[in-house]
Amino acid sequence: MLQIKNLNITHKKDLREIIKDFSVVLNHGDKAVIIGEEGNGKSTLMKWIYDPQLAEEYVECRGERILGKEKLCYLPQELPKVEREMTIYEFFAASTFFFDYTPKELTQMAKEFRVDTDFFYREQRMGTLSGGEKIKAQMMRILMEKPTVLLLDEPSNDIDIATLEFLEELINNWEYIVLYISHDETLIENTANMVIHLEQLKRKTEPKFTVAKMPYRQYVEERIYSFDRQEQQAMNERREKRKRDERFAKIYLDVQTQLAGCTRQAPAIAKNLKDKMHSVKAMERRFEREDENMTEIPEQEEAIFFKLGAKELAIPAGKTVIEYELDELLTPDGARVLARDIKLIMRGSKKVCIIGNNGAGKTTLLKKIAALLLERKDIHAQYIPQNYEDILDMTQTPVDYLDTTGDKEERTRIRTYLGALKYTADEMDHPIGELSGGQKAKVLLLKISLSKTNVLILDEPTRNFSPLSGPVIRKILAEFPGAIISISHDRKYMDEVCDVVYRLTESGLEEWEN
Repeated sequence: MLQIKNLNITHKKDLREIIKDFSVVLNHGDKAVIIGEEGNGKSTLMKWIYDPQLAEEYVECRGERILGKEKLCYLPQELPKVEREMTIYEFFAASTFFFDYTPKELTQMAKEFRVDTDFFYREQRMGTLSGGEKIKAQMMRILMEKPTVLLLDEPSNDIDIATLEFLEELINNWEYIVLYISHDETLIENTANMVIHLEQLKRKTEPKFTVAKMPYRQYVEERIYSFDRQEQQAMNERREKRKRDERFAKIYLDVQTQLAGCTRQAPAIAKNLKDKMHSVKAMERRFEREDENMTEIPEQEEAIFFKLGAKELAIPAGKTVIEYELDELLTPDGARVLARDIKLIMRGSKKVCIIGNNGAGKTTLLKKIAALLLERKDIHAQYIPQNYEDILDMTQTPVDYLDTTGDKEERTRIRTYLGALKYTADEMDHPIGELSGGQKAKVLLLKISLSKTNVLILDEPTRNFSPLSGPVIRKILAEFPGAIISISHDRKYMDEVCDVVYRLTESGLEEWEN
């Protein structure tokens, strides 16, 4: 059993409460997913549960953590810098449990994670692995330690579809406790039997949490039904209150008018009217007590929404967006051939997705495509890489990054847009490096929205958005009037946004019809 009691987390910089009076009990067999919008403290909560000292740099935490005999292992959202410099062998050798495994057991694990059998002994630096390969390496080392509690922060990021399916199987068959954060709705729907929902209401001034012991899809449906029912009841009560108050106001005014016109020559009538006024005021006090028990108008943290691109930016159906051929796709260091005979032709406002195994070269290929399209003058392309640091200045604030004129009205307009994306005034003035991955992604999408972009080149566009914002982001991208070339392993994104999906293999791009 893992228990958290009365946890309070406050941001040190702006003194904002992130989590208040949070309590939860996790038992063996629980597969609990933590959901919530960007910046709501999901990763901070995960860090604190694993090791409170990990969160002390930027938040103040007060609460009780009861572990019992549980053994915790933690997958961070980003590979620590010291481990990025290690070779793969050094990374595994850093765990003494690695040497307890026989070659046969390591071969079996490599097979399950779909990596080469010599993977554990490579001299390649961890930092040079693809995003999915890093996740696989970390997951394998975690499992070697035989934990009873898996704490996984975005385990589904960047891993290929086959490994996603393996991860689903791993979570479902885990007999102990799994607590994880994920933005992959399909993974959540297929695995979670418990939902922990972190919210920030009233413009991020009031934290709220919900713990529901039910599958994710059921939670979403019941949440919508409960919200609508409570809202309807609250509105009905307020309509009845208005009618009642109108009737009461007429009675009160009538008695008051009669009292004012009553002469001293009619004391009996005056007494009756005063008694009647006492009764009216008693009625008023009763109504006030009843109003205190009225159903509250429910509040929930709404998903973001904004438009991306105007209709006039649509690309004519016959216009060639790209006609690309590449004989050989090499690794960034040029040491190895990843694929041959790559051909990609796109015309009009098509939306293309490229998938493939981890390490197949998808990001390398997309960077080459981006370099080509960004130089074109007949289209207006924008590129969002997998690693936002490649194009974002982490020391700038969101307002400074988006401001191209320095004009006061322009900065006011940018602040208005950021407010619509659920940024607080303080967050608008935080360095981008202090923001969550989802908040960084919002900055980049807003930049696109403010420009005349008609071609998007996106590496994992939905990876940092919450499951509740995911449907909105997919809708925005599906309705984008221009063309999209993307990499994604998000199965809902492929289904709802993309016109065609290509699989990158050693022999080139093949249309994927799964």
